[in-house]
Order: sequence, then C-alpha cells, then structure tokens
Amino acid sequence: MNLERLQWIMSGLNRYKLTEKEDQFVKSTEYDFNQKSILTEQQEEKLEFLYKEKSRLTPNRNYLSPGESISQKKTKAKKYRP
Repeated sequence: MNLERLQWIMSGLNRYKLTEKEDQFVKSTEYDFNQKSILTEQQEEKLEFLYKEKSRLTPNRNYLSPGESISQKKTKAKKYRP
C-alpha cells in the first residue's frame, strides 16, 4: 500500500466513530507504516475491510458532512392567501 492510499483510508476512517479496539488498530497501523514504510497484507486487508464496513453502515451520507443525511423528499411551497 502506498502513502496516498493509506492517507485516503485514514482520512475516511476519521469521519466515523470507531470502537476503542478499532481506533487502537488504526493508530498502530499508521505508526508501523511511518516506521517501516510498508504494511503487511493482513493490515492492508483489515484496514480496507474496516473502511468499507464503516462507510456501508452510514445510509444516505452526504460526502461533505458525513453525519447528515440527504433528504429524498421534495417539499411543497406553502401558498398563503391574504
């Protein structure tokens, strides 16, 4: 895994609420990459799986603000009579 791919996944994971174990794994993986400039195949697979799982669990996500959902309904304008 190259640095750009790792940064993209890490920035994506930072948008989601992670459990304590998941957060610890992400931090240790980032530390390992900074020390060795390479990750094991297991670490790569687990990171990508974690990212896919977290992004799949957030329905109707707005990519600019992931906590908000996009409204699918059209609203009608109210007409007021004098």
